[in-house]
Amino acid sequence: MRCAAALLLVATAVLPAVVELASPAPSTAIGPPPGPDRAAPPVVRPDLRAPGAPSVDLRLTGDATNRITLVLLGDGYTAAQQPLFREQADRAWRALLEIEPFRTYQGFFNIRRVDVVSPVAGIAESENAGKSTATPLGMRFWCEGTARLLCADEEATARWAGQGEGPQYLIALANSTEYGGAGGTGVTTLAGGSPDAGRIIQHEIGHTVGTLGDEYDSAPNDPDYPNLSELDAEQMLREKTKWWHWLGAESPDGGGVVGAYRSANGLYRPTADSVMRTLGGAYNLPSREAIVEQLYRRVKPTDPPEPAPGDVGGRPKLHVRPLALTGARQLRIDWTLDGKPVDAGSADGTWLDTGALALEPGGRHTVTATVRDTTDWVRDEAFRAQYMTRAVSWTLTG
Repeated sequence: MRCAAALLLVATAVLPAVVELASPAPSTAIGPPPGPDRAAPPVVRPDLRAPGAPSVDLRLTGDATNRITLVLLGDGYTAAQQPLFREQADRAWRALLEIEPFRTYQGFFNIRRVDVVSPVAGIAESENAGKSTATPLGMRFWCEGTARLLCADEEATARWAGQGEGPQYLIALANSTEYGGAGGTGVTTLAGGSPDAGRIIQHEIGHTVGTLGDEYDSAPNDPDYPNLSELDAEQMLREKTKWWHWLGAESPDGGGVVGAYRSANGLYRPTADSVMRTLGGAYNLPSREAIVEQLYRRVKPTDPPEPAPGDVGGRPKLHVRPLALTGARQLRIDWTLDGKPVDAGSADGTWLDTGALALEPGGRHTVTATVRDTTDWVRDEAFRAQYMTRAVSWTLTG
């Protein structure tokens, strides 16, 4: 364990050489283009909602009530272009699951595709600012006066997606080869035919799932995101705020140690570079933690156990059903009998045969299984205890 003094030494002795330097904006960062803004007028479109749009489950990892469903929809794809949409949608979700932490936590997601047929091919491209096409989702560039900002009619997109049984994120692909996208509290968008489509969704989903802000130099000066701050490393450490508990750690994004790196807009970011600054990068440690925490705000670490918790008669097998991770590490399972640790006896630890326990007949005994995500991508132990840990108990009777 590192003490505060050691962290402060790293923050003050190692980081300032880069902290105060404003790095140039990388050419691949998603940001506003040069030139004057051109605001597009409100789009007036007919309601093209057709009942019974085909919906296909591409990936089912478990009960939708305890999974996040990614719903992929296309706009500007005619009936003849549906194979193109399916190909581009597959590339998009596969690219998303290639980047950590989504790769490890892909078992938390179901993926569904909705085949929306458009009466016209393509959408309103950036050279047609101020114009619109009669597409079902109303996707268009030049949203809010920014050429690369690709928006969709959120109400129409939600109607086409339909109501899910659990949490959903809507991802709309435009039939376009232009460069652009958007992410945040609404619909995540990307140009499905762009050569950068896979890298765009990796960036934009960071806004949507992790509530992350843009780290590039021309981004708005808004520190109200987990990966942006007005405070330097020493101030964060002193006030124990933002990503103070990551300061000095080596970040897997290739950006060096976590510190406070100043951008041209005056805000500090955790590392010199990351996917929230440059397409094709990785999420830095504070951003990974933010994403994992947001997943656990929507998904519990286990599906319902068998049998249901409470009083159970006889000596049954007790099962817990932790959500699966991708890779060698899985959620940790600890069993206790009347408060004392007991070996589950099963290879993966997910079930306990109470008939194999040396119990006195006629007594009452409590068996508890505690499932916990021990990932070192989260350092907020209070959050881990509240959201990433679940205990279930059975009382054996008779």
